[in-house]
Amino acid sequence: MNVSEAVTSRKSVRQFLPTPVAPDVIRRVLATAARAPSGGNLQPWHIHVVGGDALARLKHIMRERIADAPDGEEMEYDVYPPSLHSPYRERRFQVGEDLYRSIGVARENRPARLAQFARNFTFFDAPLALFCTVDRRMGPPQWSDLGMFMQTVMLLLREEGLHSCAQECWAQYPTTIGAFLNLPDDRMLFSGMAIGYEDTSAAINQWRAQRTPLEEFTQFIGI
Repeated sequence: MNVSEAVTSRKSVRQFLPTPVAPDVIRRVLATAARAPSGGNLQPWHIHVVGGDALARLKHIMRERIADAPDGEEMEYDVYPPSLHSPYRERRFQVGEDLYRSIGVARENRPARLAQFARNFTFFDAPLALFCTVDRRMGPPQWSDLGMFMQTVMLLLREEGLHSCAQECWAQYPTTIGAFLNLPDDRMLFSGMAIGYEDTSAAINQWRAQRTPLEEFTQFIGI
């Protein structure tokens, strides 16, 4: 698989098979991903890999926590700006509509939509989970470094025949996850990531988000 194939085949998978991911595979992926760009070579990423009994325990913790606090905990950052303006507002709305339509959930069926969203906190049945954290004293450039690291991980997973789903929704429960991971005070949870083998029979995995044409986001100067 070349780089272009990895990029174009990467997608957010929302239903995984129970097939285990070999420990040596995820170790190889993470070690290689450490070559991702990093300004000043700070390498601000800190990664936690969770699987097996620990993952089952986390899912149990989250079921209880969501029941107690369905709206989440005090967040440390906004996943989206408080007031999205055009065209970002329309893009977010459309991707949500398209996703739920792919599994036959109507816009007015709020319980079904909430149930599907709650599946994030089971990692969509993936056998392996990552939590990506960053030193809270870092700024936007280092958050960008972490994003490039995560993208590199996701592309390397494709080379291994694996899929993923990056999940910023975990930022809704920073206290619970921080306690589970035993994060030091100077560390902040940024995102989770589900990792595993795609269930190709799942309807939700047949859908893919659309992307904006080149002409809408690129300006060529002197070319």
